[in-house]
Amino acid sequence: MASTKGQVIKCKAAVAWEKSQPMTVEEIEVAPPKAKEIRIKVIAAGLCHSDLSGWKGILSQTNFPCVLGHEASGVVESVGEGITSVKEGDHVLSSFLPHCHECHLCKSPNTNLCMKLIESVGSNGTLADGTTRLSCKGKTLHHFISCSTFAEYAVLPDGFFTKIRKDAPMDKICLLSCGVTTGYGGPVKVAKVTPGSTCAVFGLGAVGLGAVMGCKRQGAGRIFGVDINNDKKEVAKLFGVTDFVNPKEHQKPIDQVLLEKTRQVGCDYAFECIGNLGVIQSALNACRLGEGQCVVIGVPAAGTTIAVDPMQLLFSKVLTGCFFGGLEPSEVPALVDDYMKKKIMLDEFITHKLPIEDINKAFESLIQGKTLKTVLHF
Repeated sequence: MASTKGQVIKCKAAVAWEKSQPMTVEEIEVAPPKAKEIRIKVIAAGLCHSDLSGWKGILSQTNFPCVLGHEASGVVESVGEGITSVKEGDHVLSSFLPHCHECHLCKSPNTNLCMKLIESVGSNGTLADGTTRLSCKGKTLHHFISCSTFAEYAVLPDGFFTKIRKDAPMDKICLLSCGVTTGYGGPVKVAKVTPGSTCAVFGLGAVGLGAVMGCKRQGAGRIFGVDINNDKKEVAKLFGVTDFVNPKEHQKPIDQVLLEKTRQVGCDYAFECIGNLGVIQSALNACRLGEGQCVVIGVPAAGTTIAVDPMQLLFSKVLTGCFFGGLEPSEVPALVDDYMKKKIMLDEFITHKLPIEDINKAFESLIQGKTLKTVLHF
């Protein structure tokens, strides 16, 4: 096969031309990687709720027209000047959360954030040099959080990918690129849930079930799963939920329900996996006084704020949050190893596998709550 290195590649991609409008599968042009970039052939791409938020225009970093997608596995097709961490033929996962190893955030032991993430959010859909590598029908296409993996080929800046083992199934481990890892890391890396403790997970989508899986892995004694969709009851138990609670089936606020179920003590840990301001407040209220910890994992709409009663904090409740479950990209290969050793679940998250041509069907199923994780292929 002739080498495509240094050439513009024409390939299929799902293009979002306008906010909240159906996407179309088009032939796009993907330019070669520049310095400190790589180009990958995307093998499988997971549909994440953040893609839905981007499509709706809820995330401030979404610029149209664009190619969405940020959760993918792929093979390195070519590398730009200055790339030493991977070579052609290596297997990688995309990562919306980078790690440059140089900024003050990367050098801090207290956070997994990187200044490249902040720069990416404010980049208006371009890469570091202020341009994009994507075009279609003579029009520039924007990148989505520096990934844009709903395409056969994607250009990723240095730090926005992680090298992984070649024997891992690409159509499964793509889920570790964002959603599952984001939920799983909340209890494991951020809260450090203690054995025998009582946890509550609000929202049982892929992120929430990832959090449930993390709570179980940490040895939690009781795990409340809170969701308004009763169809999630059985799958929640599969991942480790001991008590499923549907707020719609109670006349009292859900935090009061959880307090009653814990004999007015409250939960040791609560994980908000939706990005809903009211639910964040409920999660905090459900935490016990003195040592309860509420971790915000879901991403709220840009520009929104929450009012917190300072007495909650004075009574030593902790309200915190995290991107990507508090994990750095360099920690993802260990999760791939855990999957290969059957220490964490991935197959059980996947409810649909669809060709990229069914992208709109996949989004509609996610909106209607009929899917947990959809994996797209080309």
